[in-house]
Amino acid sequence: MRNLVPFSLLLLAACSSDPITSYMPEPYKVTIQQGNAITQDMVSKLRPGMSKSQVRFILGTPPITDMFHANRWDYVYLLKQGREVKEERKLTLFFDNDQLSRVAGDVAATTKEDKQAEAAKPTKAVTEIVLDKFDPNAPPIAPSDEKGFFGRMMESVGF
Repeated sequence: MRNLVPFSLLLLAACSSDPITSYMPEPYKVTIQQGNAITQDMVSKLRPGMSKSQVRFILGTPPITDMFHANRWDYVYLLKQGREVKEERKLTLFFDNDQLSRVAGDVAATTKEDKQAEAAKPTKAVTEIVLDKFDPNAPPIAPSDEKGFFGRMMESVGF
């Protein structure tokens, strides 16, 4: 019984997050790349009025499509080395009548100097690329009068 108390204290100390455990080696973490790698060159090829298939040819199939917002495509790119996120990019495309109307997101390709300048800033700046048809002072585009899932279902039943 006397040996049980020191042994249990030793087990509890092994599970603690003290600086003693910080010297323990960590397992190797694989570099993980998720999403589509989007560069500024790819985004500069986009033009207003392009069809969805033309945009898909330039940027690839969007990893995120929302069935409730069919006129919006989101591209996300994440590069993670170990537990540290090295790169993170987000790009959002908006379509009107299946034609590209505007592009928003942080899509600029970065260099080491850009990363150092970004690290010095307190917040991450998000840039927006405005295409020819889009007026930045105009109010947000109201969603079209499309009926949602339940509205279409009620209409098909006869309500």
